[in-house]
Amino acid sequence: MPELTPIRDSRLRLVQRYGEGRFRISGERFEGSVVVFTDRVEKAPAETVADTSVASLLDILGEGEVDILLVGCGGAIPRLSADFTAPLKAAGISPEPMDTGAACRTFNVLASEGRRVAALLIAVA
Repeated sequence: MPELTPIRDSRLRLVQRYGEGRFRISGERFEGSVVVFTDRVEKAPAETVADTSVASLLDILGEGEVDILLVGCGGAIPRLSADFTAPLKAAGISPEPMDTGAACRTFNVLASEGRRVAALLIAVA
């Protein structure tokens, strides 16, 4: 599992490691895919982006809590469908697809900057 970021601010949830189907976030281990916020971690509504229920994801994201949703798509970066992006954009959330590793690193940077960010992180082997 790649080591990412040492924890400097105990109030923030930061991704420290990912791989082998799990994540270590602020010292806690999470199996499978997750949605990470700056203050909490939720189980993802699916194990792939293609199977993710956008309605369930919007329920997790809440109203007005997040401006940017990093979408860690596993090991590849697929194009996100309009069915996935349109409801997010309508809710004022900008979805940004990338591989899971890049999403973890980007989340840590944006969270440390105090941005209103969350990350849907699909677990990778």
